Parts: sequence; C-alpha cells; structure tokens
Amino acid sequence: MKIQKIFMILLLLCVSSVANATRLDSWRLLSEIGASALVGSALALPIYKADWKGFKQAGFSVATASGVSLLGKSIIDSERPDKSGNDSFPSNHTASAFAAATTLNLRYGWEVGFPAYGLATLVGIGRVEADKHYWQDVLAGAVIGSIAGWAFTDSMDENVRLVPWAGCKAAGVMVTFNW
Repeated sequence: MKIQKIFMILLLLCVSSVANATRLDSWRLLSEIGASALVGSALALPIYKADWKGFKQAGFSVATASGVSLLGKSIIDSERPDKSGNDSFPSNHTASAFAAATTLNLRYGWEVGFPAYGLATLVGIGRVEADKHYWQDVLAGAVIGSIAGWAFTDSMDENVRLVPWAGCKAAGVMVTFNW
C-alpha cells in the first residue's frame, strides 16, 4: 500500500510542477521528472524489496528500450516540432517510461502498474505538449518500452495484469484476471 501512495505523490508532484512555469517549460519539466521518477522507481523498488531478479529485469528493460530508441534516433532523420534537432523519432523519454511502467506492472502487480502507466502516459503527453515530439514519436516510444518490459520481466503475480494496446485510431489498457 505504501508503494501506491509513493506513486500517487510522485504523480501529484509532477503535475503540480507545471503550475509555475511557461506552458512548454512546464510540460518539458513534467516529462523529464516523470521519466526519471519511473526509471528510478523501477530500479529502487526491487532493491527495497531485496528482489535482485527484479532489479536485473528492470535494468535490462530500461536499457534495451533506451538503446533501441537511441539507435532509432541516430538512423531516422526526423525534425523535432520545435526545430531543435533531427532526432525526434522515437521518443526516448517515453520508451524509458513505458519500459519502467511495464516492468513495475508485471513484477509487482496492477496496484503499482496502474499509477506507473498513468505517469508514463503523462510523460508521453508532456513530450508532445513541450513541442519536443510528434504523436507518432511518442506512440513508437511507448511500444518500444512496453515490448522491452514484456521481453525481460517475469511476473510475480499471474492473477491480475494490465496490458497496454494501441491501434490506428485508438489506444487503451486491457485488464485481465485469472482465478
């Protein structure tokens, strides 16, 4: 129960940080804090729980998502919306955030996964609203991160799962139950 409270506090801190800055700066800051908080949580929670297998899985998930997205940025020439560079596609912040959220969800259950996916979604929205990425950049980052999380993370609780999905015109989260 403490873990869910910590994630809710992180979420509120991220959202409240947008109140005192310009719109673009606020969204940029929100996305940076959110991505860092998720990656930090995905690595710190297993240490707190002495779950060294979970720590290793989180490290592999986040490193793979980040590596794939950085490789994509170096290969694909895509100008950012704010014209600050040609490394827009895919969003590395979003990939890392979704890798961390997926790892947290699979390893520790939906009680941790639900707020983690909410914060990861805010990271993606923040990247678009800060004019750093287009929606397709963020969607690609979310897919890369989710796949990396699923590829490297073993579930500790098979009873409840949150599974993100996306189509051409819609996206969502599917909840599955086993009993």
